[in-house]
Amino acid sequence: MKLKKEQEQKLYYSIKEVAQLVGLNTPTLRYWEKEFKEIAPEKNRKGIRFYREEDVRQIRLVYYLLKVRGMTLAGARQKLKDNKDDTINQVEIYYRLEHIRVELLSLIDALDAYGRNSFV
Repeated sequence: MKLKKEQEQKLYYSIKEVAQLVGLNTPTLRYWEKEFKEIAPEKNRKGIRFYREEDVRQIRLVYYLLKVRGMTLAGARQKLKDNKDDTINQVEIYYRLEHIRVELLSLIDALDAYGRNSFV
């Protein structure tokens, strides 16, 4: 009997992988790292960054505040300082809804492919 193997998460991500996951370029990630103490990837002797899952969560949090909510850097820093838990809850809801939106768009495309766009 074979056991189902759960999808393993990586322990570390490269800056390029994180940039693709979040939808940013690598210079922006490096800049945010300087601006937000919450983003602190580990670095090896050569200075190559290794992002943990927690770092990715922090980057998504900052992304939400800056890109989705349209806050300034100072405003985002203050929001994280004043009410980080509430902001984290908002971010989790945002990304869940975004995931649902993408799935629904995929279903609409599938229906259109079968010529059933009258349901939409």
